[in-house]
Amino acid sequence: MTQALTLARPYARAAFALSREGGRTAAWSQALAFASRVAADPQAQALLGHPLLNPADAVGLLAMDGADEAFTRFLGLLADNRRMALLPEITGLFEELRAEAERVVKAKVTAASELPGAELEAIKAALKKRFGRDVEIETAIDASLIGGAVIDAGDVVIDGSLKGKLARLQSTLAQ
Repeated sequence: MTQALTLARPYARAAFALSREGGRTAAWSQALAFASRVAADPQAQALLGHPLLNPADAVGLLAMDGADEAFTRFLGLLADNRRMALLPEITGLFEELRAEAERVVKAKVTAASELPGAELEAIKAALKKRFGRDVEIETAIDASLIGGAVIDAGDVVIDGSLKGKLARLQSTLAQ
């Protein structure tokens, strides 16, 4: 585990607790995603790391218009403690906590070409049956897979790509 994740974990837990208190986990999710994108920008990183930057100005840079007061206070806490650079990690951990609380598995399906909707629904149904939870699918295309798909659902990776099959066959033949 990296030091950044270790430092980010308590902030993510606090953010999640605050968002659930107000029944605004979806809004916090969007606000954290926005703040993370801004904080990850190289120009913003240089500015956020500047020792003379006022915490209120940092919050103003990272908060979406209309963000709730609890969220801006949370950003203020990060600014006061010089932890703005942790926003991407905090956001990732927050999303994990949210998915766990909502009993949702997030899966990424990477295919050689775009998959038809019926095929994605079949994959979604199979994953729902396997995990006993709702499944949210994100798709990506990687032509280097040649054919088939790779499904990454948290700790489970199912490689049904032609590239993966060729690699396994090559490994078997090399032994």
